Amino acid sequence: MAKQLDYHTIREIFTRFQTADPEPKGELEHVNVYTLVVAVALSAQATDAGVNKATRALFQIADTPQKMLDLGLEGVTEHIKTIGLFRQKAKNVIKLSQILVDDYGGVVPNSRAALQSLPGVGRKTANVVLNMWWHYPAQAVDTHIFRLGNRTGIAPGKTVDAVERAIEDNIPADFQLHAHHWMILHGRYTCVARKPKCGACLIRDLCPFEEKTE
Repeated sequence: MAKQLDYHTIREIFTRFQTADPEPKGELEHVNVYTLVVAVALSAQATDAGVNKATRALFQIADTPQKMLDLGLEGVTEHIKTIGLFRQKAKNVIKLSQILVDDYGGVVPNSRAALQSLPGVGRKTANVVLNMWWHYPAQAVDTHIFRLGNRTGIAPGKTVDAVERAIEDNIPADFQLHAHHWMILHGRYTCVARKPKCGACLIRDLCPFEEKTE
């Protein structure tokens, strides 16, 4: 775990991220907030590309909780069977859709607690939805952000929650909205797990990681 970087270094890092990609976007395809919730819930232990491939046809016919219920468990299962843990995930999609219809009038709630009360929706999923749909500066810490935060010192922490707090506490407010997208994309494509692409890294000179590659 790297030492926490100072304010000025972090500001320079995120200035570079912003210059390179002013409006970073999540890579999960969705047509409304409900399909975003479903897509993010399905993405646990799966790739965004794999989820997108499975949900394109699904969301064409089931883009509301009621339509998903009308499709039924077997129909949902058939659509998402290429995704890991698809049987349990299909059950969660049906359960969360039923709760949205019964308790929320088919409308997705926008508090973290209400979102987390839905089956298959954890804190990370809730934070993604709050950030991407409602533009709330919630920080969804996935494996890429956890690795990047600790490797670079942007937001070190021994747990996901600790890294989330470090992001909120140390990244300047004007970068908070897009912080998790910049970090995910950098971790996914440049600061990769086994052999980081340090030669192509925007922040190489600011990063304390000692085992840099060329």
